[in-house]
Amino acid sequence: MGNELAGKVAVVAGGTRGASRGIAIELGRRGAFVYVTGRTSGQERSEVDRPETIEGTVGKIADAGGEGAAVRVDHLDSAQVAALAERIDREHGRIDILVDGIWGGDEYIGWGKPVWELPLDGTLRMIRLGIDAHVITSHHLLPLVIRRPGGLVVEMTDGTAEYNAKFRVGTSLGFYVAKAAAHHVALAEAHELREHGCTAVAMTPGWLRSEAMLEHYGVTEENWRDALVREPHFCISESPVFVGRAVAELAADPDRHRFTGQTLNSGQLAKIYDVDDVDGSRPDAWRYIDEVQDPGKAADATSYR
Repeated sequence: MGNELAGKVAVVAGGTRGASRGIAIELGRRGAFVYVTGRTSGQERSEVDRPETIEGTVGKIADAGGEGAAVRVDHLDSAQVAALAERIDREHGRIDILVDGIWGGDEYIGWGKPVWELPLDGTLRMIRLGIDAHVITSHHLLPLVIRRPGGLVVEMTDGTAEYNAKFRVGTSLGFYVAKAAAHHVALAEAHELREHGCTAVAMTPGWLRSEAMLEHYGVTEENWRDALVREPHFCISESPVFVGRAVAELAADPDRHRFTGQTLNSGQLAKIYDVDDVDGSRPDAWRYIDEVQDPGKAADATSYR
């Protein structure tokens, strides 16, 4: 890994935590200037109500030897996203890499409950966060992406297109619709960007060891395997660095347009680009979920990482 993205301008929308934070850090590590946007900034908190901030992400980019700027933006507010576009245009005149990781809807999921048993406001909020915010962001920022051929747009989601082709039993209608929409958003963007020489994909991590997930299991990145006592299938989990490295490799690939319109995943790109997670392994989470977890087999990631 080198400085292949030096001189590139990246935006990671929703880069406060999780996969998006991991991607922002790795893009910065590889030389891109990264605008990190989100709602949790300073003392301001989004409904997620967690301590991670966009400034914290930029600090980690700096620790990795990169540069970036934190900009507080609610991506459901068109005026705020328009102001972000104006600032980037003024400061850099273009966007080379746009990663849309906006979410924040976990508290509304209502695992396994039918839509009529869940608060309607929460269901609609998930859909707005997963669809409306992404469309608003595309409307205002894609004109900066098409300034030069070669731009890359990454729509973050949860699940491969194949896995989400059927309803995600155990989730909920609002979550499923919000996440499955990313596949179609990427398809549409790929078509609209094609004549400008730009690429659009959807991207999913596997079972992510996000800050919230580690906290949920009462572990840290250093001792995460202690969580296997409570959830054996957590053995296939991956750090945010893994998906970050995968996306950074994609952004540095001069032949990335071959993927346009597809939904990619971290395990898939790790094989293509010869990328490992922080522990030296290469988890293939979605294959594991399909072949081991969902069929009800005993947890064993031996052949999957």
